[in-house]
Order: sequence, then C-alpha cells, then structure tokens
Amino acid sequence: MPLTDSIPALLVLADGTTYRGWSFGATGTKIGEVVFNTGMTGYQEVLTDPSYCGQIVIFTYPELGNTGINLEDEESARPQVQGAIARNICHRPSNWRSTQSLPDYLNQHQIPGIYGIDTRALTRKIRTLGAMNGGISTILDEVELLEQVQAAPSMAGLNLASQVTTPSVYEWTEATIPAWEFNSDSAVKVGESFTVVALDFGIKRNILRRLASYGCRVIVVPVDTSAEEILKYNPDGIFLSNGPGDPAAVTEGIATAKALLEAQKPIFGICMGHQILGHALGAETYKLKFGHRGLNQPAGLQQKIEITSQNHSFAIDPDSLPAGVLEVSHLNLNDRTVAGVRHKSLPIFSVQYHPEASPGPHDADYLFEQFVQEMRTSRLSKC
Repeated sequence: MPLTDSIPALLVLADGTTYRGWSFGATGTKIGEVVFNTGMTGYQEVLTDPSYCGQIVIFTYPELGNTGINLEDEESARPQVQGAIARNICHRPSNWRSTQSLPDYLNQHQIPGIYGIDTRALTRKIRTLGAMNGGISTILDEVELLEQVQAAPSMAGLNLASQVTTPSVYEWTEATIPAWEFNSDSAVKVGESFTVVALDFGIKRNILRRLASYGCRVIVVPVDTSAEEILKYNPDGIFLSNGPGDPAAVTEGIATAKALLEAQKPIFGICMGHQILGHALGAETYKLKFGHRGLNQPAGLQQKIEITSQNHSFAIDPDSLPAGVLEVSHLNLNDRTVAGVRHKSLPIFSVQYHPEASPGPHDADYLFEQFVQEMRTSRLSKC
C-alpha cells in the first residue's frame, strides 16, 4: 500500500498498455526500454550497472529497498537506469551498512520509479511480446506519454557505450573485500604482477576488483582508444568490458578489438566485450526477445554447469561463427544461446555472463584465474 503522501505515477508501454501506481524516487518523465530482472537480491548493483543504461528495469522480487543503499555496493558512480518498477517499496531500510533509503537515492539522482503495480503480469507481458519501450511519468497523461514512448528509438542500433565509458584513462588497484567470498586459493604467485588494459564499454567496478585480486595492474581506457595507444602500455593482457546497447553499433570498439588481435596477446571479454570480440573475429549478433537478466542462469557444456549472473539483450549468432577460428565453450542451458567462445589457436576467450558475481554466484570466478594463466604462459613463451 502507498504512503499517504505518495504521488500517483503512470507507466505506459509502446503497445499502449497502461499501468497506474505510485511514485518513488524522482518525479518527472523518463523513457527507456522496459526489461525485467529475476534476481532476489542486489538491486543496488543492478541500478548502478552501466549495462542498464537506456533501460527501465522491472524487479520481479516483490519488495525493493529493504537493505537501503550504501556506497560500497555501487558498480559505478551513479544509477545508470532510466527508471525502476517494483511491486512494493520499503521506505525505512534496516541494515547496518545502509546510509540512505532507496527512494531518497533515486530522487537524489533524478531517477523515477513506480510501485504498486502488478509486476508479475507486466513481466509475463514482456516475456510474451518481448522487451519494448516504455515511459514512467508523474506529470504527463497517458496520451502524451504514449506519444513520447512511441517516438523513442529502438535499442537495436543504439551505441550507448560512448555515454558510459570513462572520459579519461585511470588505473585501478582496489581488490575484492572480503577476499574469502571468492576463491581463497588465488593463482597469483608472490611478487607476480600483470598489466591489463581494460577497454571500457561500461565496466563494472567488481570486474576491476576481481582483476586486481588476481594480481593485475589494471589500466582502464575510453572506448575510443586506438589499438596503438593500448599497446603502448605493453600490456600482458587485454580486457573487453561489459556495456549497454547494440554491440554491432559500437564500431570503434570492434575496429580496435580487430586490430588488437594482430598482437596475439591474451584477451578476455565479458558480456558486450564477448559480443565485440565476436564481431572482431567475423561473427554477427542479434537481439534476443527479452534478454537474460538474473542471478540463476545455467551455463555450461559437456556436463559441466555453472550458475551465472547475466544481463544482456543481444547474443552471438552461432551460425555466423567463423569456421576453424572460434569454438563454443559455453551455452545458456535455458535456451541454448551462445554463452562463451574460445579461439582455437590464440589465448583469446570470452563469456556472455558475469563471473565477477556482483550480485550473483561465484561459480565462474575461475575465469579470472584462467586469464591470469594465459598471461603467464604468454610471458614465459617470450623468455
């Protein structure tokens, strides 16, 4: 039930469907692609994940905001979503780490939310019809809002990486705390260090923490950084990050990744980085009906299963994989879409899911260790 001073809010989808609820967060109007996340925890990590840029997120867990907000769990400097949709909202969080309520946090960053609607019915609609544009407003009527929603561009063809990439080069050194949450038997040897250049399409902070935890000095560069500039750092390995929008539209990133392949250095890609790598090697991507967003997506191959955290709208077309160059290393075991690939002769691999587990399970953390081992082998081969 809404609080007595709650402001009415409106959600309108591109097909004209209207939902009336109550506002939490900022007032005003925001338009974006409406998608759903099935995670039972980690709403702050979702809200601040740059991969959600341009999207309005339906949270399927029935209540949001119980644990409040704390700066330690942010995946970037601010919320990246266009808006949030919930069944019920907790205005008075109870957690020793909390410094702010969820409604106050979203209001601070001018992000609107709507609650008090049937999120189960809304999610089923998106599953049936597919992700579509929508709008949240506290000031427009449904006719005006529908006009704005229908005039908004489709996510297909949008290059959003340029909106969330770092504006300048920086170095990351902070490791994961507490370390015991992940692999305690790290592959790092005493005195060993590797330089990794991360091409930022919208990178999550916990990816950087995991790389640092495995002994990597991480240099993060903007999406428009050339291969020549990247190689000037003499990296042991190159990381291609996650990010929002249509990977095929990130032409500068694809061109850079293609040029970097000639250096034959170890390359590791996650999410959009996986898709960018696919394009660089000659594969194609396509838009999924409603994407994969949640913490319990099974991925694997040949009787090996990992429970993974996923967040993406696009996937690599398996029929477009270049013969004799790439092999599928993982499938999404719900729908058999490509979830991981590996180069057949070079130390290059990528996954569609998020092994940094923020939020999510730790099954796939070994991939960071695998990246370190590839860099170690590559370094030894040059001695």
